[in-house]
Amino acid sequence: MISTSNYFYAMKKKMNMVIAQSGGPSMVINQSLVGAVLEARKSAKIGKILGARHGILGILGNDYIDLRKPSAKKLEAIAETPSSALGSCRKKPDAADCRAIFEAFRKLNVGYFFYIGGNDSADAARIVAEEAEKEGYPLVVYHIPKTIDNDLRSCDHTPGFGSAARFVASAIRGDDLDNRALGGVKIDVIMGRDAGFLTAASALARIRPDDGPHLIYLPEVPFSEAKFIKDVKAALKKFGRCVCAVSEGIRGKDGIAIGAKLGSGEKDSHGNVQMSGTGALGDALARILKEKAKVKRVRADTFGYLQRSFPGIASKVDQAEGRAAGAAAVKAALKGELSKGTIAIVREVSKKYRVAFAPVPIQNAAKYTRSVPKEYIAKNGHDVTEAFLAYARPIVGDLPPCEIF
Repeated sequence: MISTSNYFYAMKKKMNMVIAQSGGPSMVINQSLVGAVLEARKSAKIGKILGARHGILGILGNDYIDLRKPSAKKLEAIAETPSSALGSCRKKPDAADCRAIFEAFRKLNVGYFFYIGGNDSADAARIVAEEAEKEGYPLVVYHIPKTIDNDLRSCDHTPGFGSAARFVASAIRGDDLDNRALGGVKIDVIMGRDAGFLTAASALARIRPDDGPHLIYLPEVPFSEAKFIKDVKAALKKFGRCVCAVSEGIRGKDGIAIGAKLGSGEKDSHGNVQMSGTGALGDALARILKEKAKVKRVRADTFGYLQRSFPGIASKVDQAEGRAAGAAAVKAALKGELSKGTIAIVREVSKKYRVAFAPVPIQNAAKYTRSVPKEYIAKNGHDVTEAFLAYARPIVGDLPPCEIF
């Protein structure tokens, strides 16, 4: 293992930088990329700035973009564009991959590696960093937070969530108007494998007392078919119609996601079962209401991947924080306080919404996720509290206005 003194001596030399994007795309992941690149361009310690195509796969395949070449105007246009401009992957590196990565980094004189992504990406970056230490290779590794699921333990909220939540709330607002016109029951299945933050954000769609969603189901609350039928019947009696926002990750008392049981069982290298690419859960819930509750008009939609990369609807706050997180990672790496870290987004205690960006150990973000806190979930189990709405509003921003007679 390289000594601390030799490590920081090595990092005083001018070295090159690699940055990559990993996991599911988002509407602001490119803001983080551009924030990091523009900050790196300011430093005399950083030579080449290389963008690896498709995450770790690009490093292993020596497939890079020279990110010193694009103009500032081009980078700003990239920043405003949703999805992952460098391409993405879900590969979990093994020991052989790490050895290949170090060899590639040695040849390219890379001393800084930035990986933008969620908890699985943080874990991948952690593995690379720890293997680099074992090999005695002087590498600063920083994870830059991103996930629409908002489930990183290291952050109050994550870049990507605010924009996806704004899409969800806007779509639900429009779907509620559709349901108001035609009646019946509408079921919308929303992303959220283990955490229900995105589905909870559907509550921001409400303006009037009878606005939907009338029922909200999160993975944090065990799902009961009998209770679901009872809840829908009560909503139909009260409002004459019903809009349901349902997380794709809802699970029964056995703790297994219902959608995972209905799907193909396909998994990525991190062990995550595919659920977003199928409408099986929505169809199953609609079938329950038609056959067992005898509801005549039931429709179901799965928002799926539309939530991640929809142009023109990104939250301004989310964009700014995504940019700041990327810049903060480069600043922290250059200071050398941590050889392997992540950027925590911390909400400050003040009357006006404010956040700080703090470097913390990469383990704080890696592998494990967080759930929606109990104080954000209504006691009835099918709604959220005012505390959640107060938490989410400043991140999401104002929604497009709608009016009725």
